[in-house]
Amino acid sequence: MTVLAVAEHRRGDLRDVSFELVTAGRELADELGSDLAVAVIGGDVEGFVEELNREGVDTIYTVAEGEEFNHGIYAQTIEQLHAELDPAALLLPNSVNGLDYAPAVAEQLDLPLVTDVIALEGSDPVEVTREQYGGKVEITYDIGAEQYVLTVRPAEWPTATAGGEATVETFETDIDEGALGTTVKGFEEVGAGDVDITEAEVLVSIGRGIEEEENIPLIEALADALDATLSSSRPIVDNGWLPQNRQVGQSGKVVTPDVYIAIGISGAVQHVAGMKGSDTIVAINTDPNAPIYDIADYGIVDDLFEVIPALIEEFGGDVPDI
Repeated sequence: MTVLAVAEHRRGDLRDVSFELVTAGRELADELGSDLAVAVIGGDVEGFVEELNREGVDTIYTVAEGEEFNHGIYAQTIEQLHAELDPAALLLPNSVNGLDYAPAVAEQLDLPLVTDVIALEGSDPVEVTREQYGGKVEITYDIGAEQYVLTVRPAEWPTATAGGEATVETFETDIDEGALGTTVKGFEEVGAGDVDITEAEVLVSIGRGIEEEENIPLIEALADALDATLSSSRPIVDNGWLPQNRQVGQSGKVVTPDVYIAIGISGAVQHVAGMKGSDTIVAINTDPNAPIYDIADYGIVDDLFEVIPALIEEFGGDVPDI
């Protein structure tokens, strides 16, 4: 019996969710009494093998097909891997790419699919947990099938520890080029010249509490003083004050920085879903009962327009006139 996880990479780098899938996969494999296999499709497979060889991985399958993600190649490759390995579970990332091919794979293999999984438990039956109604409710499902497909939410499991002793095998595919339907001709970043907040070590994030767009330079000055990246909750993006790629949350990006500073953010479940995996969370809000304080490691209950200038000066920055 095998659990098969599929790694994800972009622009030559493995995504963090790949290492989290190893942790989730090992957890499930232990429950089932099975091996854990990880497949890496395309890109620098030899380099990726070194990174994916983590504790708990039994076998790594490399597939030399293309450089960047292609729906058809992933779908066909995973279907062929499934036919060869006959795994009990397919674990895929709950990402833009993962959600692109997961339904197609589940449909083709006639397997049940559960997306955005945040917890796994048991072996007979396997129970999976996901959130619904904007994160207000957690629901646990009895899969009720011997084989199934799961997409795993990023940042819910820790990254696997390095230093594994996995066997590495090359998997030869038979791709039907005529059935691909799409061709990858290049990669274009969203918001040219902007940053990827998922890669930031320190994030300074703003919410409704900044009141007006004209107050954003004050927060930018703090971010500059801390050598941090600016991000936001959804209302800021909805107002057009910051671009979409700066949004943290259920409808934005999942981030796991070393430090996350939430300024004027109440802590609605939709936002918390995107940042609760941060190592250290600092909240600044005038409302002592704001939900953000339930997950914050440190809190400042005060007016941000008094606190932020003091912090900027403390860290050697210049306070702008607003």
